[in-house]
Amino acid sequence: MNFIVSSTALHRQLSRISGAIPSRSVLPIIENFLFDVANNTLTVSTTNLETSMQTKLGVESRGEPIKVAIPAKILLDILKALPEQPITFIVDENTFGVEIASQNGKYKISGENGEDFPNIPRPEGTDSVQMPLHVLLKAVSKTIFAASTDEDKAALNGILFDLGENGMTFVATDAHRLVRYRRVDVTVPEPTSFIVPQKALNLLKSSLDPNSNTDVVIHYNEANAFFHTESLLLVCRLIDHKYPDYENVIPVNNPNKLFIAKQELMGSLRRVNIFANKSTHQVRFSVRGSELEVSSQDPDFANEAKETLKCHYDGADIEIGFNAALLLDVVSNVETEEVVIELSEPNRAGIILPNLQEEGENVLMLIMPIMLNSYVGI
Repeated sequence: MNFIVSSTALHRQLSRISGAIPSRSVLPIIENFLFDVANNTLTVSTTNLETSMQTKLGVESRGEPIKVAIPAKILLDILKALPEQPITFIVDENTFGVEIASQNGKYKISGENGEDFPNIPRPEGTDSVQMPLHVLLKAVSKTIFAASTDEDKAALNGILFDLGENGMTFVATDAHRLVRYRRVDVTVPEPTSFIVPQKALNLLKSSLDPNSNTDVVIHYNEANAFFHTESLLLVCRLIDHKYPDYENVIPVNNPNKLFIAKQELMGSLRRVNIFANKSTHQVRFSVRGSELEVSSQDPDFANEAKETLKCHYDGADIEIGFNAALLLDVVSNVETEEVVIELSEPNRAGIILPNLQEEGENVLMLIMPIMLNSYVGI
């Protein structure tokens, strides 16, 4: 069997799915690309046994269909080093040795029988939902930063996809902050929910173009989710845990509303955080009238900082503490120039909102307060 393919096109497609290849595994064959050549089509698959990726491209092939596993690192390295040109792969059907012929020379790689490569799961007994690709990627980008990386909190290690007749909600939380991103323009007839691992979604996010006009179809069952575009398939095992009742965490009556310029707030948080305790990153918000005072202290080193920002505030005077590092993450993901912060009590979560919402979407971010110390600073 031999086939001809563009070196640049092949390198581009392999790079998109190489993230699913483990650097080291107890099953060495999955450190390879699986090449499946048939009917002038090359299907390439990768897997780490939790997440699998697959892409296809057209080739000129001769001979009987074949499956061969080719070592990933050396193949990516040679393709990266080659200039754009047609290259020929010649596969020995007995030894699975692979010879690559280019304008510059020939290169030989030891391959393996592709039949020994783990099977990529297929969507059986699934339901599905279709949406524009840019909508899915925006939902992932808006939420994934808030997902937990603590392996002891397995349910929080992913994004909740909560599908219903009135919309689709994406939720991520690490128990200190929470993001709820809702689309009212994507619905399903039968409500359901499942948790997609953040590692799989990061792979999806890095391998697809957010400016693409294509759609993505998501098939799902109790075990797996399948994300299918015209050029890529990603399959991942779902997190088999119950997600916490996120709606119950979100305070609904927040009489105090603070409106402030996003960049001014972020700049102040970055500066004041330099002087905060390095373990708690505690900053104090004191809101009175049209001024927000942002301050921090680290009594162990006698470090202090205080800044005053102009704002528009509707509510009673309040003092509340936040983790500046976490708050910066949340505020930086607000797309509008002005941020709305809704507050109720010093011991209740603060709600972070953009001052304008785009049509079809609703985004809400929440951050838990931290107890203020009694230290009186400058």
